[in-house]
Amino acid sequence: MLKDKKILLAVCGSIAAYKAAFLVRLLVKEGAQVKVIMTKAATEFIAPLTMATLSKNECQVDYINSTKTNWNNHVDLALWADLMLIAPASAGTISKIANGLCDNLLMAVYLSARCPVYIAPAMDEDMWKHASTKSNLQKIQSFGNKVISVNAGELASGLIGEGRMAEPEQIVDFLAHDSRLTTHDSV
Repeated sequence: MLKDKKILLAVCGSIAAYKAAFLVRLLVKEGAQVKVIMTKAATEFIAPLTMATLSKNECQVDYINSTKTNWNNHVDLALWADLMLIAPASAGTISKIANGLCDNLLMAVYLSARCPVYIAPAMDEDMWKHASTKSNLQKIQSFGNKVISVNAGELASGLIGEGRMAEPEQIVDFLAHDSRLTTHDSV
């Protein structure tokens, strides 16, 4: 179901960002076209060059493309996509989505998106279970976004609990079986 889909993968700052590389590989293997945008914090966990190499498309982090004389047009990126996947989605980005705070390229693209948006959270259990996170998740789901369930297991803190981002295979399976993608046409 993902063959020929145009997928915009948005990667946030989280230790789970390393899983985004595997996720890109799986999506490409399924026949999807993948473009990647990252927050600046995500680049501390995984290199944009890795994402660009695996996706076979330039990875974009900022509004301004410092190597060229143009800008990364958030509207063009949003309109290009058949679906937007935010994975990993940090508590900070989830809060920004819930409140419309547009302070980076990822958020500008999200606010311009007309396609289905999927969010794969990743955070420590205390953050995951915090009332503000739960409230923000309910709010972003009320906007029509789909949240992909977190897993339980060992967390970056060393604790065991809920908050691990779903494994890349689980995310691809979730996308491949979602009815919104079988009925959605590109804008």
